[in-house]
Amino acid sequence: MDLGSIIKDIPDFPKPGIIFRDVMPILANPGALKEVLDRIYMEWIQDENAPIIHAIAGLEARGFLFGSPLATDLFLPFVPIRKKGKLPGKVIQQSYDLEYGSDTIEIQEGALPEGARVLVIDDLLATGGTAAAACALIEKAGAEVVGCAFIVELASLNGRSKLAGRKIQSLKIYEEELIC
Repeated sequence: MDLGSIIKDIPDFPKPGIIFRDVMPILANPGALKEVLDRIYMEWIQDENAPIIHAIAGLEARGFLFGSPLATDLFLPFVPIRKKGKLPGKVIQQSYDLEYGSDTIEIQEGALPEGARVLVIDDLLATGGTAAAACALIEKAGAEVVGCAFIVELASLNGRSKLAGRKIQSLKIYEEELIC
Protein backbone atom coordinates (compact mmCIF):
# COMPACT_ATOMS: atom_id res chain seq x y z
CA MET A 1 0.00 0.00 0.00
CA ASP A 2 1.31 3.45 -0.91
CA LEU A 3 0.92 5.48 2.27
CA GLY A 4 1.79 8.63 0.30
CA SER A 5 -1.55 8.34 -1.47
CA ILE A 6 -3.35 8.32 1.90
CA ILE A 7 -1.33 10.89 3.85
CA LYS A 8 -2.76 14.30 3.04
CA ASP A 9 -0.53 17.25 2.12
CA ILE A 10 -1.79 20.49 3.60
CA PRO A 11 0.11 23.48 2.22
CA ASP A 12 0.83 26.57 4.30
CA PHE A 13 0.02 24.93 7.64
CA PRO A 14 0.76 25.83 10.38
CA LYS A 15 2.34 28.80 8.61
CA PRO A 16 3.07 29.85 5.02
CA GLY A 17 5.71 27.82 3.24
CA ILE A 18 5.23 24.62 5.26
CA ILE A 19 3.63 21.48 3.86
CA PHE A 20 1.92 19.66 6.73
CA ARG A 21 1.87 15.86 6.28
CA ASP A 22 -1.45 14.82 7.84
CA VAL A 23 -1.54 11.16 8.94
CA MET A 24 -5.14 11.36 10.21
CA PRO A 25 -6.56 9.87 6.98
CA ILE A 26 -4.73 6.65 7.92
CA LEU A 27 -6.94 6.41 11.01
CA ALA A 28 -10.07 6.88 8.90
CA ASN A 29 -9.03 3.97 6.68
CA PRO A 30 -9.01 0.66 8.61
CA GLY A 31 -7.01 -1.05 5.85
CA ALA A 32 -4.34 1.65 5.95
CA LEU A 33 -4.17 1.55 9.75
CA LYS A 34 -3.80 -2.22 9.68
CA GLU A 35 -1.05 -1.85 7.06
CA VAL A 36 0.84 0.64 9.25
CA LEU A 37 0.56 -1.57 12.34
CA ASP A 38 1.52 -4.68 10.35
CA ARG A 39 4.60 -2.99 8.88
CA ILE A 40 5.78 -1.88 12.32
CA TYR A 41 5.08 -5.36 13.66
CA MET A 42 7.04 -7.01 10.83
CA GLU A 43 10.07 -4.78 11.48
CA TRP A 44 10.17 -4.95 15.26
CA ILE A 45 8.56 -8.24 16.22
CA GLN A 46 8.31 -10.70 13.35
CA ASP A 47 11.80 -10.25 11.86
CA GLU A 48 14.15 -12.96 13.13
CA ASN A 49 16.74 -10.28 14.00
CA ALA A 50 14.22 -8.06 15.80
CA PRO A 51 15.18 -6.90 19.28
CA ILE A 52 13.24 -8.10 22.30
CA ILE A 53 10.72 -5.43 23.33
CA HIS A 54 9.14 -5.14 26.77
CA ALA A 55 7.06 -1.96 26.25
CA ILE A 56 5.97 0.57 23.66
CA ALA A 57 6.15 4.30 24.33
CA GLY A 58 4.18 6.79 22.25
CA LEU A 59 4.67 10.52 22.01
CA GLU A 60 1.72 12.83 22.58
CA ALA A 61 -0.61 12.76 20.84
CA ARG A 62 -0.33 10.95 17.51
CA GLY A 63 2.16 8.43 18.88
CA PHE A 64 -0.67 7.29 21.16
CA LEU A 65 -2.88 6.55 18.16
CA PHE A 66 -0.40 4.14 16.60
CA GLY A 67 1.50 2.85 19.63
CA SER A 68 -1.45 1.95 21.80
CA PRO A 69 -3.16 -0.49 19.39
CA LEU A 70 0.19 -2.09 18.59
CA ALA A 71 0.93 -2.56 22.29
CA THR A 72 -2.53 -4.06 22.79
CA ASP A 73 -2.04 -6.49 19.89
CA LEU A 74 1.33 -7.55 21.30
CA PHE A 75 0.08 -7.68 24.92
CA LEU A 76 2.78 -5.18 25.93
CA PRO A 77 2.48 -2.19 28.23
CA PHE A 78 1.95 1.17 26.56
CA VAL A 79 3.70 4.17 28.12
CA PRO A 80 2.44 7.63 27.12
CA ILE A 81 5.03 10.37 26.85
CA ARG A 82 3.18 13.59 27.61
CA LYS A 83 3.81 17.30 27.60
CA LYS A 84 4.70 18.87 30.94
CA GLY A 85 1.88 19.10 33.46
CA LYS A 86 -0.45 16.52 31.87
CA LEU A 87 0.34 13.50 34.07
CA PRO A 88 -0.72 13.01 37.70
CA GLY A 89 1.62 11.88 40.44
CA LYS A 90 5.40 11.79 40.39
CA VAL A 91 6.94 12.19 36.97
CA ILE A 92 10.32 12.04 35.28
CA GLN A 93 11.00 15.02 33.01
CA GLN A 94 13.23 15.75 30.03
CA SER A 95 13.60 19.24 28.61
CA TYR A 96 14.77 19.92 25.07
CA ASP A 97 15.37 22.86 22.78
CA LEU A 98 13.02 23.98 20.06
CA GLU A 99 13.72 26.40 17.23
CA TYR A 100 12.61 29.24 19.50
CA GLY A 101 12.60 28.25 23.15
CA SER A 102 12.31 24.90 24.89
CA ASP A 103 9.76 22.31 25.94
CA THR A 104 9.50 19.48 28.45
CA ILE A 105 8.07 15.98 28.20
CA GLU A 106 7.27 13.56 31.01
CA ILE A 107 6.46 9.99 31.92
CA GLN A 108 5.05 8.77 35.20
CA GLU A 109 7.62 7.52 37.66
CA GLY A 110 7.53 3.72 37.71
CA ALA A 111 5.89 3.44 34.27
CA LEU A 112 8.90 1.47 33.03
CA PRO A 113 10.68 -1.21 35.01
CA GLU A 114 14.45 -0.89 35.32
CA GLY A 115 16.11 -2.37 32.23
CA ALA A 116 12.91 -2.56 30.15
CA ARG A 117 13.52 -2.55 26.40
CA VAL A 118 11.29 0.08 24.77
CA LEU A 119 10.18 0.88 21.23
CA VAL A 120 9.35 4.58 20.74
CA ILE A 121 6.55 5.40 18.28
CA ASP A 122 5.50 8.75 16.85
CA ASP A 123 3.80 9.93 13.69
CA LEU A 124 6.60 12.18 12.42
CA LEU A 125 10.38 12.47 12.44
CA ALA A 126 11.33 16.03 11.45
CA THR A 127 14.25 17.71 13.23
CA GLY A 128 14.49 14.86 15.75
CA GLY A 129 14.43 17.00 18.89
CA THR A 130 11.29 15.53 20.41
CA ALA A 131 12.25 11.96 19.56
CA ALA A 132 15.76 12.42 20.99
CA ALA A 133 14.25 13.88 24.17
CA ALA A 134 11.88 10.90 24.41
CA CYS A 135 14.81 8.51 24.15
CA ALA A 136 16.73 10.45 26.82
CA LEU A 137 13.63 10.42 29.05
CA ILE A 138 13.24 6.65 28.74
CA GLU A 139 16.92 6.16 29.56
CA LYS A 140 16.62 8.56 32.51
CA ALA A 141 13.86 6.23 33.78
CA GLY A 142 16.36 3.34 33.72
CA ALA A 143 15.05 1.64 30.59
CA GLU A 144 16.68 1.01 27.20
CA VAL A 145 15.46 2.32 23.85
CA VAL A 146 15.68 -0.44 21.22
CA GLY A 147 14.65 1.94 18.43
CA CYS A 148 12.11 4.35 17.02
CA ALA A 149 9.28 3.87 14.52
CA PHE A 150 7.70 6.74 12.60
CA ILE A 151 4.92 6.91 10.06
CA VAL A 152 6.46 9.89 8.21
CA GLU A 153 10.02 11.17 7.99
CA LEU A 154 10.99 14.55 6.57
CA ALA A 155 14.52 13.54 5.52
CA SER A 156 15.69 17.02 4.54
CA LEU A 157 15.39 18.12 8.19
CA ASN A 158 17.99 15.51 9.21
CA GLY A 159 16.23 14.27 12.34
CA ARG A 160 18.07 10.96 12.10
CA SER A 161 21.26 12.72 13.12
CA LYS A 162 19.81 13.36 16.60
CA LEU A 163 18.99 9.67 16.89
CA ALA A 164 22.39 8.47 15.66
CA GLY A 165 23.19 4.91 16.63
CA ARG A 166 19.54 3.94 17.05
CA LYS A 167 17.54 1.69 14.78
CA ILE A 168 14.92 3.82 12.98
CA GLN A 169 11.93 2.77 10.90
CA SER A 170 10.09 5.32 8.78
CA LEU A 171 7.17 4.06 6.72
CA LYS A 172 7.00 7.04 4.34
CA ILE A 173 10.04 9.24 3.70
CA TYR A 174 9.69 12.63 2.06
CA GLU A 175 13.07 13.67 0.68
CA GLU A 176 12.42 17.40 0.23
CA GLU A 177 10.29 19.79 2.20
CA LEU A 178 9.48 23.41 1.57
CA ILE A 179 9.98 25.19 4.85
CA CYS A 180 10.40 28.93 5.12
